[in-house]
Amino acid sequence: MKGFFAFVRKEFLHIFRDRRTLLVLIGLPTMLIVLFGFAISTEIRNVNIGICAPERDITVTRLADKIDRSSYFTFKGWFGSDEDIDHAMRKGEIDAALMFSDGFSSSLAGPDGAEISIVTDAVNPNNASMEVMYLTNIIYGYFREDMQESAEGASIVPNLRMLYNPQLKSSYNFVPGIMGLILLLVCALMTSVSIVKEKETGTMEVLLVSPVKPIGIVFAKMIPYFVISCMVLVITLLLTIFVLKVPIEGSFFWMILVSMLYIILSLGIGLLVSSLVKTQIIATLIIGMVFLVPVMMMSGMLYPIESMPYVFQIIAQIIPAKWYIEAIRKIMIEGVPFVFVLKEVGVLLAMTVVIFTAAVKKFNDRIE
Repeated sequence: MKGFFAFVRKEFLHIFRDRRTLLVLIGLPTMLIVLFGFAISTEIRNVNIGICAPERDITVTRLADKIDRSSYFTFKGWFGSDEDIDHAMRKGEIDAALMFSDGFSSSLAGPDGAEISIVTDAVNPNNASMEVMYLTNIIYGYFREDMQESAEGASIVPNLRMLYNPQLKSSYNFVPGIMGLILLLVCALMTSVSIVKEKETGTMEVLLVSPVKPIGIVFAKMIPYFVISCMVLVITLLLTIFVLKVPIEGSFFWMILVSMLYIILSLGIGLLVSSLVKTQIIATLIIGMVFLVPVMMMSGMLYPIESMPYVFQIIAQIIPAKWYIEAIRKIMIEGVPFVFVLKEVGVLLAMTVVIFTAAVKKFNDRIE
């Protein structure tokens, strides 16, 4: 055990002596979390929508059909109350909802008009604002074109609500994505480069003749990056709360626990890459091209996965950051109980087991 802790201490000292490594580990997360807090909006497609209507008359039914025919929305069903809408939105079944007032059709020609409430999940403010715009255009287009005769003199009173992010701050959407990117960068990239560097310089052979088992040496090199990743997580959360003013609505404990699981998974990715390559340049290229780029483009961090071509939607399901980002958004922004992220946590846990098993087996094969 003394030999193992000696290796851990050696790796800590090596990291803190390298100022460039410290700059990457501390400076880069700070820069990314600030920059991406003010990212631009993107177009949306295939938004899941539900409808709550006390009376499903011909007017309401036709409007629902028109919305369903739109390429922007996918109709997910009828709901009986506000509570049903909120529950479905928290579970991720719908992203937006239309709520019709009592006696909607009979109120159209009345002096006060009829009321339609547009409810959106504003965790992603860019999506929410665009959903409201699309729905408003469809509704007004329906009454202007499809109901010219019967809607003569009718008036609609729009009533909009933005749930979870009423101020439509972009940081609410991008902070979870940046957390997924930063932790993968620190864990996978730094771990793989650190282990490959030992091979490249020839010092790995010297380490292998020590009393510590080969896999113990590797885990000793990973522990410092796990500790540093936890520190980066704390720094990121402090910037999120005090600089970007993003509140943590859900359980802080479960958010940290899910993040630590993702950190372990990212360490496994770094170990797997290090067992496959022999040079630091190749390790960096693999992490950058195979992991970091898909994280940015296909994890839901920048672009809605539902708007992507079907092939890329399938590929997105095997990207670990996609499941981490979804879980953190639900816990941090929506404030849902842990039971609502069991699916995401289960997928991350399964990925961790598979990747670590493959990495350890591959590493042992290479040593032998």
